[in-house]
Amino acid sequence: MSGFKNTDGKVILWKMVKGIQDNKAYLGEVDGLIGDGDHGMNMNKGFTVFETRFKDEPFTFTEGLEELGMILLNEIGGSMGPIYGTIFMDMAEAGEDMEEIDLDGLGRMLAAGLEGLSGIVDAKVGDKTLVDTLAPAVESVKKSAEDKDDFKTAMEKMKAAAEKGKDSTKDMVAKFGRSSRLGERSRGVLDAGSVSCFIILSAMADGIMEVM
Repeated sequence: MSGFKNTDGKVILWKMVKGIQDNKAYLGEVDGLIGDGDHGMNMNKGFTVFETRFKDEPFTFTEGLEELGMILLNEIGGSMGPIYGTIFMDMAEAGEDMEEIDLDGLGRMLAAGLEGLSGIVDAKVGDKTLVDTLAPAVESVKKSAEDKDDFKTAMEKMKAAAEKGKDSTKDMVAKFGRSSRLGERSRGVLDAGSVSCFIILSAMADGIMEVM
């Protein structure tokens, strides 16, 4: 099989949920260094609401992303609700007609999420936001599809690209959000959004490999 079945999405979404739940405290600590410290709490709230609401319901990968996105968009506080809500909902829309999601399809879904994000925020790579994690992950999957990598190799490369992007935010000065008011004092700390994005992408990759 060159891809994974959309109908196997529940396993993948549950990995993403657990990734956020397990890192709730860590995300709060990272955010508290230059932000208001509620990133872990808000993300955990949204992902746990999704888990509770849909634990007994069947859903595909794209249906799960759509429902999770709606919850994050409408039911959690902070700036990250609309941001992740948009990413997940645009990913879902791009993949809703796919029965099997191959690397090219996953790349198009991730690219749609990034494009949707660019429609609501002006952040670019280098601005110390989750874009620094998501953009290189998108490019990595696209390149793996072009190079005809097997899925496992592609997912390992995506995780490595996302981690490198996440780590790069430590030496940046924040341009957006509450931390941007700190100027140079925001340097030396990871961006919380880039950390949660890495956790989500890693969990997604692990879930995909589990259902392959």
